[in-house]
Amino acid sequence: MTKSKKTEADHIAETRVKVLEAALPHVVFDGWSSETLAAGINDSGVDAGLAALAFPRGAVDLALAFHYDGDLRLAEAMEAADTSGMRYSEKIASGIRLRLELVETHREEVRRGSALFALPTHAGDGAKAIWNTADTIWNALGDSSRDVNWYTKRATLSAVYSSAVLFWLGDESGGEDTAAFIDRRINNVMQFEKFKATMRGNSLVKAFMSGPGKILDKVTAPGEAQEGFPGSIRK
Repeated sequence: MTKSKKTEADHIAETRVKVLEAALPHVVFDGWSSETLAAGINDSGVDAGLAALAFPRGAVDLALAFHYDGDLRLAEAMEAADTSGMRYSEKIASGIRLRLELVETHREEVRRGSALFALPTHAGDGAKAIWNTADTIWNALGDSSRDVNWYTKRATLSAVYSSAVLFWLGDESGGEDTAAFIDRRINNVMQFEKFKATMRGNSLVKAFMSGPGKILDKVTAPGEAQEGFPGSIRK
């Protein structure tokens, strides 16, 4: 059987993996910087031209590669995890804990990344990365919403996850305090969801939801054709 020939995209993906692996030991000392990227390219021995294609914006793309690699591993871990018998809130909390466990040995890299994405110039990239983690968790849990709830679920979980990361970075309890913190945040969200359910029965809310145009009904989750866009509006 003839093996399919590797495409340029395949070579770029392999280059990204090799450089990231070689660069990680340098992040502790130099952060997610051009120096770290240069060291990763040198240590991995990859072609400089391919490295430029793999990380067109330099070190920030290296940091994003680290985050998205963690999300890919999270999807695999959640698929393999036995969550039978868990309540839905427990499954969400488990997903967050799993994501943090995957980078337990890379706390300094995560800390450096948090500092990088706190900068105004990279805040948008950081928000998108966190959103991707939330999306990964919801998809792994089989979320089928395609309306405005697609957005509210991911926005809420993004807030919970980002706060959990900051707490985890300062946790010296061996993870117990972080687990308790996540449970409290998830519980807060569940209480808010109950409040929303109650409000749906409010006459004023009903009037808005069923008013002219039904604005919220027109909001849909992004389809494959709109990948990378925040959403779409049915015409």
